[in-house]
Amino acid sequence: MGGRIVRMADLEIDPAQLDAYKALLAEEIEASVRLEPGVLMLHAVSIDETPEKVRLLEVYADEAAYQAHLATPHFLKYKTQTAAMVRSLRLLPVTPIRMDAK
Repeated sequence: MGGRIVRMADLEIDPAQLDAYKALLAEEIEASVRLEPGVLMLHAVSIDETPEKVRLLEVYADEAAYQAHLATPHFLKYKTQTAAMVRSLRLLPVTPIRMDAK
């Protein structure tokens, strides 16, 4: 995948704040994809049986794009406003095998 950076995050959200978290996450993803050329993909899903468990799959053009993303106002807003909602966050090391989209 060249110099691309692929990240996966495993989060657990306070169930009482799940709707507010999802709204802030959706806002952050929309802004990131629209405003940042180096953000190639951001996907968020929740586990059906335990919707407070959220997984994010992120693809960046390169390390510089990833680092730039972390410093954007929309990402910093998301991190600040969701800090008390996130019960746990693990960044999982991943290696892409094959990633196609249509």
